[in-house]
Amino acid sequence: MDRPGICCIVGALPLEEALFPSPQPGDLLIAADGGYAALAERGVIPDLVVGDFDSLGAAPRHPQVLRLPSIKDETDMGCAIGQGLERGYTRFLLLGGLGGRLEHTVANLQLLSGLSRRGALGVLAGGGQAAAAVTGRSLAFPETMQGFCSVFCQGGTARGVTLEGLKYPLEGEELTGCFPLGVSNEFLGRPARIRAEEGTLLVIWGDQVRLPALRELLERQ
Repeated sequence: MDRPGICCIVGALPLEEALFPSPQPGDLLIAADGGYAALAERGVIPDLVVGDFDSLGAAPRHPQVLRLPSIKDETDMGCAIGQGLERGYTRFLLLGGLGGRLEHTVANLQLLSGLSRRGALGVLAGGGQAAAAVTGRSLAFPETMQGFCSVFCQGGTARGVTLEGLKYPLEGEELTGCFPLGVSNEFLGRPARIRAEEGTLLVIWGDQVRLPALRELLERQ
């Protein structure tokens, strides 16, 4: 059975005020390595701390610490996601994972795809932008959204791509990972929907990138 709350994972990058987590009943709050320091500064205690602690410097004094080896296949964020999945969560909010080293950003975008292909939904947010990946499902946005919205094929080919309620609509089109047809689309002040019948889409937007709006987006899917 799916957990009713959201699994919120905080990474090592700085968090803007609009994205600082405020856990609700049923949520799971995980600090991934250096994310623990950001939470501790505000007096927020996570439910679990995961990492090899190369960013934090040492394992924190916390009753629930999962210490990882420094040489491993998964990132700290990826391991934290695995802990959330094991506990039955299907909605994820990933914070403190955008705006740093490019390879870390790409890794986190791939983690979004991994979540979507397991039937879960994750939103990665930071630096005034947010991203989500969808596989075999729709991603719906409210009419209050404004600004840009870009849609990319996340590996291989995405078929039956439909974009509704955006400035440049598509219906049953094909997107590939070799040509950015879906870049720089725009919201129009009406409900929007993005879907692919086959393949995975990466959706990036820059409006309402604030914690309450992101929670609402996750909860309405």
